[in-house]
Amino acid sequence: MVHNFNAGPSVLPKEVFEEASQSILNFNNSGLSILEIGHRTPPFENVMNEARELVKELMNLDNDHEVLFLHGGATTQFMQIPMNLLTENGIAAYTETGTWAGKAIKEAKLFGHVEIAGSSKEDNYTSIPNKLSVIPTAVYLHITSNETIAGTQWHNIPYDCGVPLIADMSSDILSRRLDFNKFDLIYAGAQKNMGAAGVNLVVINKNILGKVERAIPSMLDYRNHIKEESMLNTPPVFAVYVAMLTLRWLKKMGGLAKIEQLNEEKASLFYSTLDSLPIFKGPVAKEDRSKMNAVFVMDNPELEKEFLESCKKENMIGVKGHRSVGGFRVSMYNALTVESVKAITDLMKHFAQTKS
Repeated sequence: MVHNFNAGPSVLPKEVFEEASQSILNFNNSGLSILEIGHRTPPFENVMNEARELVKELMNLDNDHEVLFLHGGATTQFMQIPMNLLTENGIAAYTETGTWAGKAIKEAKLFGHVEIAGSSKEDNYTSIPNKLSVIPTAVYLHITSNETIAGTQWHNIPYDCGVPLIADMSSDILSRRLDFNKFDLIYAGAQKNMGAAGVNLVVINKNILGKVERAIPSMLDYRNHIKEESMLNTPPVFAVYVAMLTLRWLKKMGGLAKIEQLNEEKASLFYSTLDSLPIFKGPVAKEDRSKMNAVFVMDNPELEKEFLESCKKENMIGVKGHRSVGGFRVSMYNALTVESVKAITDLMKHFAQTKS
């Protein structure tokens, strides 16, 4: 058995693979592959509509919020958001919590003034700011709900920030219950919790649009995508289809309440093991640890290579930390089983015993 701890693209449910692979050969007994059906034909329109409706249902969205499936991944949103929302004389508030928040800040500065409402840069992004300073006249506040590289996560969402709230949820989308209607814009690359790489989910409160004076290219104007129901141009058909299958699986599992329970169980098992073994160390503040991406190092760095070799022998994939920070990272997305987490925690215990 292979245990897939990759940070993204990452583990998906087995039944999603099975149905998607069958549809590559014969989609819905049409004699056509999902890869070759027309995107403006009823079979794919049904796929897109079901995917959008499943997001609305799982998030319990109100009628003001629109669901889009777009090209470009979350990285395109770093510039598309300020292009659509940051007015000429306006101020955008951003939290600085790691690599991905930093990239979003850099792009936003191309379109206007950015203020840092809270930062954990001084402690090397090992925590989440516990106090924010948001200018009341800010056009919006942007947070990165889960930092995939730093291994931190917002557990206390700043719903009461007083300005429109925007969140990059690429690595913890649909992993827990939140009041999604209190966000004015949510975006997430699908390849961690929602499906295959190639499509980006955007959930947007349509009431925040149309307030900037700048000319927006047609493909980057959210209003055009809303009007065309994510069909402004040819969508990434297969990626949307895999997202729809994953959303179906999540609903069948019991929705966000059930998946949150399972994710809590996995994170609790992993972190309790980590804390019990002095040979390993978790740099992130305990109250801010991510339940999706657990990062850790070894007390003796000389043992890191040997530990990675042990993981490789046990078919544990993706444990090596991000190239920018080193160490280790275990990603525990929705589709990762409790059994996989138990397997790596058992390995950690065994490794610690042999080195004691």
